[in-house]
Amino acid sequence: MILAPTGFLAVDGAELEYRLIGPQPSDAPCIVMLHEGLGSVGLWGDFPDRLQQATGASVLVYSRAGYGASSPVSLPRPLDYMQREAREVLPKLLDSIGFREGLLVGHSDGASIAALYAGGHQDHRLRGVVLIAPHVIVEDISVASIADIKTAYETSELRTKLARWHEDVDNAFYGWNGAWLDPKFRAWDITDALAYIRVPVAVIQGMADQYGTARQVEIIRDECYCPVEVTMLPGVGHSPHREAGEATLKIIADFAGATLPAAASA
Repeated sequence: MILAPTGFLAVDGAELEYRLIGPQPSDAPCIVMLHEGLGSVGLWGDFPDRLQQATGASVLVYSRAGYGASSPVSLPRPLDYMQREAREVLPKLLDSIGFREGLLVGHSDGASIAALYAGGHQDHRLRGVVLIAPHVIVEDISVASIADIKTAYETSELRTKLARWHEDVDNAFYGWNGAWLDPKFRAWDITDALAYIRVPVAVIQGMADQYGTARQVEIIRDECYCPVEVTMLPGVGHSPHREAGEATLKIIADFAGATLPAAASA
C-alpha cells in the first residue's frame, strides 16, 4: 500500500485521518505520533515536519476515532479506552501503513497508549518509545485540572478554539473529559504494563505540568526493566513540544539517532 501525504485509513471500522511526512513507512524507519486527549493531526502543528527534517525518518501522525476529521465514537467512552486503543486499533494501524521498523512518540493519553502497546505487544519492529507527559495512574492534580477545563469548555471561548481542530468537537471533548471525570476512573492504573516493555524509553516531563506530577516519571523508572532516559524541563507545562519545542525536538531526534541509526544517517 502506497500512502498519499494525507488521507484516511480504514481501521477497526473507523476512518482515521492521517498525515505522512517523508518516506513510506515500508521503505524507511517510521516515527508514529500519538496525540493527547484533546489532540488531532492538526494540533501537532509543524512539529512532525521538524521531526522528520531532524531525523530523516518517515513520520506519520493520525487522529484517533473521535478526534479531528476521523470517525466519531459512541459516548460515553469505555473507561479502558486507552487499553483498547493499544490492544485493538494501533496494531492494525501499524500493519496497514506497512510499518517495518520505528518508534512510537506519544503525548499525554497518546503516551499512555504507546506504553500500553510496548508492554502488551512484543513487536520486533518497535525500537523504542518516547513518552511526553505520560499518565500511568490518576492523580488528584489531573482530576482537578480536567474538571477546570470542563468549566472552561462550557463557559468560555475554549469550545470555539477546539472546534478548529475537530469536526465534532463535543464528541472529542466529552469522550475524553467524561471518562477522566468518572469516579470509577480513579482506579485506572497501567503500571503493570511497564514491566513488560522491552525497548528503550525516553520520558519528557514538564516540571510545571498541570495534569501530572513527577510521580508519573518515578513509577515508570521503578517499574520498567528496560533503559529509561528522563528529561525534566523546568517551567514547562503539559505540552513540551509546544512550550519547549527545540529542546523536545532535540531529545527525540537524539533518541531516534541512538535507536534508529538508519534514520539518523538518512
